[in-house]
Amino acid sequence: MSVFTGWRAALRIARRDAVRAKGRSALVVAMIALPVLGVTAADITYRSADQTPAEQLTARIGSADAMYGDSGMGPIQQMPDGDMYYTEDGETPEEDVPPIDMRAVFPKGARAISEQSVSATVTTSYGIASTEITELKASDPMARGRIDLVDGAFPRGTGDMVATEAFLKSAGLHVGSGVTVTTSGRKYTITGAVELPADLEAKQLYADPGAVIAPWQALADHDKKVPAPRPDTAHWLVDAAGKDGIGWQDVLAANKAGALVTSRQVSENPPPHSEIPLLKTNPQYANSRTYESGETGAALITVVSMALLEVVLLAGPAFAVGARRSRRQLGLLGTCGGDRSQVRAVVLGGGLVLGGVGAAAGVAVGLLLTVVFRPMIENWAGHRFGGLVLRPAELLVIAVLGLVTGLLAAFAPAIVAGRQSVLESLTGRRGVRRSSRVLPVTGACVLALGVLVAVYGGTSGSSALVAGGSVVAELGLLACIPVIVGVLGRLGRRLPLSPRMALRDAARNRGRTAPAVAAVMAAVAGSVAIATYMSSSMAETDYDYTPMLTAGTIALSAGDAESVGRLPAARAAVEHNMAVTGGRADISRVWAGSDCNVYYDEEGDGCGTMELVKPTGKGHTCPLDTKGAKELAARLSAEEHRAMMRTPACVDVYTSTGTFSSDSNNIVVGDAALLDTYVKLDNPAAAAALKAGTPVLLNEAYAKDGEVTLKAVHTYNPKDKEGRKLHPGPARKTTDRLKVYVAKAEYATTPGVRLILPQRTAERLGLHTQPLGSVYTVAHQPTDAEDQRVSAAIDQAGGGLWVQGNPGANEGRGSTILLILTLFAGVVTVGAAAITTGLAKADAEADLTTLSAVGAPPRVRRTLSGFQCLVVALTGVLLGTAAGLVPSVALRLVDLRQAMEEMRNQPMESAYTPIVLPWATIGLLAVAVPLLAGVLAAAFTRSRVALARRAG
Repeated sequence: MSVFTGWRAALRIARRDAVRAKGRSALVVAMIALPVLGVTAADITYRSADQTPAEQLTARIGSADAMYGDSGMGPIQQMPDGDMYYTEDGETPEEDVPPIDMRAVFPKGARAISEQSVSATVTTSYGIASTEITELKASDPMARGRIDLVDGAFPRGTGDMVATEAFLKSAGLHVGSGVTVTTSGRKYTITGAVELPADLEAKQLYADPGAVIAPWQALADHDKKVPAPRPDTAHWLVDAAGKDGIGWQDVLAANKAGALVTSRQVSENPPPHSEIPLLKTNPQYANSRTYESGETGAALITVVSMALLEVVLLAGPAFAVGARRSRRQLGLLGTCGGDRSQVRAVVLGGGLVLGGVGAAAGVAVGLLLTVVFRPMIENWAGHRFGGLVLRPAELLVIAVLGLVTGLLAAFAPAIVAGRQSVLESLTGRRGVRRSSRVLPVTGACVLALGVLVAVYGGTSGSSALVAGGSVVAELGLLACIPVIVGVLGRLGRRLPLSPRMALRDAARNRGRTAPAVAAVMAAVAGSVAIATYMSSSMAETDYDYTPMLTAGTIALSAGDAESVGRLPAARAAVEHNMAVTGGRADISRVWAGSDCNVYYDEEGDGCGTMELVKPTGKGHTCPLDTKGAKELAARLSAEEHRAMMRTPACVDVYTSTGTFSSDSNNIVVGDAALLDTYVKLDNPAAAAALKAGTPVLLNEAYAKDGEVTLKAVHTYNPKDKEGRKLHPGPARKTTDRLKVYVAKAEYATTPGVRLILPQRTAERLGLHTQPLGSVYTVAHQPTDAEDQRVSAAIDQAGGGLWVQGNPGANEGRGSTILLILTLFAGVVTVGAAAITTGLAKADAEADLTTLSAVGAPPRVRRTLSGFQCLVVALTGVLLGTAAGLVPSVALRLVDLRQAMEEMRNQPMESAYTPIVLPWATIGLLAVAVPLLAGVLAAAFTRSRVALARRAG
């Protein structure tokens, strides 16, 4: 018999066995198909979400041949894609260049529509919202692909608008609602809902050209109280007369007139470098490229490398149980003259058959689910896909991978089945075999080696070593699992019947339990690795983020002296509509001479100035911003550098948030309420100092011997009639030494405030003050509805004020990703534990029947299944958590090495690279998921079973 004939017979036997054992076959197919499904969906989603240059161009110019815009620089030279351009003579114009007549620039016979945007406030169902209104003929075919109609109809006249779905949702409006542009008073009807395929979160309104800006400007020309619109530079979507589009010669002709052009034909068929004039004067533009960070790719490669083991680990026990259940059939094969290779071929044939079915099903279902959930995926990604991109070669590789993993999963059971004697197979004896001591010792050594390699890869900056070491470490941990499972069996001596039996069954059947625990471990390890890396990266982002306000506060600010009188009404609106939890703190701004907010000129001598002088020397000058900083940085660790950067001397060298002032001094006028509400400084001595007229200094680096130096130049502008009358003559310069209360170093990072000056002290120094607004403590940041209600109340009072919030560094998607990872790991864990429990039930059916026969209560069978599932899930989750920490920590070491290199080159750059554990994710996986798995297993297990008829 030839090799092919033998394999044909083996495959036929395997196929019939798979059909007979439908339940076990379905489990194996599901285990193989699940990862294939996930990889298929991920591949299609990734390829589809990655926008091609043509799709990016459509997002900018729609279906038009080109977009024209006035560069405002006169004749220019540009790159073919229009991203880089410069003046023809290489000199920046010193004076404003008059606008060009764009229609004279278009090629002959071309058709064009204009586009121009303006910021405005409009009424909503809650109040008033600030948004952007774009005048564009949205119904024109040239806008297709850039703006798509979702519901209703495009504007039919100058009284209609369309709005994006995101705007309608935030404003509480719908198709058919009316909106009013508050500045012009004109009312419009929303006739349709649209979306921008490239930006699904955009909150915008669209109207026909001439519907908004022109009537607003006409009203402003007649009524000086109406602020004039400030539209952006107009752009034009252009369709050429012929089918050739806008060519490179058309672009060059437009450049001569001062127009910048983005052409579809030129972008898709760029000219050679010799025909691009800009490259003759700026050849470096030819080598421009976009750099991408490899951190995400390194993390993805590491996690995928670890997860590839999961299919083999999950499907392996199923094939082992299948071979055991079919041992009589395999024994008969031996009695008929079949040798060990043919017995192995039958078991491997099962892997080939079920692996092929699972791979094909996984690819098909992955494609189907991607199609079904495409809108949800697009909404999460924030943009529409140009189309589902299917790469047959990649899908074939994925399917082959599933087939190969099916074979690999059946490999070990095939070896075991081939070694069994015919007598053992026919009699059903399993035999007794002591556990090998070599495997766990080897596994411990391999685990240690993998951890060392991963850590070395992290410190040396090699993500390949991190991935390799992580996989090696996980393989070592896999080898140790049988011993760990055996130890668990000894823990059940004093437990009740069901958990004791579950632990002993797991220890007795390590060949089935260990791979299942390892499969759960692999799934959890990948999720924990990504979650830990993401949590650490978000903590780093939080650290680098510069907040405009302290946490849990909002600020109400007045724009000018006229709006100050409306502060009482605005304060009442804020306190009524927003989640204010405490009292308010009123603040004022302070200046010397004429107010620079009113009398500023480009020469800089039209208004007064103030300077809070920072002393020099130790404790005052930041050592990372002086001579020898690089040498110092080379000696610092990341934690030492972080501590130094947080010192008062260094904390505001490059970062000074001007939340409450237009200069960098951050001096505000306030009282003790500001300490409690905003600074969070609960100190009676500081409050008493302000009450006594002593300023409070929040950054101790500016104090010397308990005093600060305040320099002022009292310059009064000739246009400031009142100021010049009171202070004639040349500008007066003053230098004052003020005794201050110095707060602790931790308050130096307070956003926007460095020195709190009492009102009477400012007056004593000859400085001018004006109420600026109020600061509030709130339970949460303002919602869209709350913000719109307050905006409406402010507008009704006369406007000129605004509320500023502090959203934070990682608001939005980060927590969503962590939740998705937790759900993914939870589903895989529950599924793997359930599959293992099903295999245990199938493998121990005789034991369960005997248990019922000797009079065990029906609930024992149910609770036993629950605890079997709990043991597998909990053990796998705990080991997976430990395994997942190896690659995540190692990858953070890679990031730390890169950050240290940047810090030593630029000493003021942060090198803080924290490692933060996602305790919420770990808690859910370690507690909630195993309990859920156990409860589900118990709930879906039948309490009673019919006794089987004795054979023979």
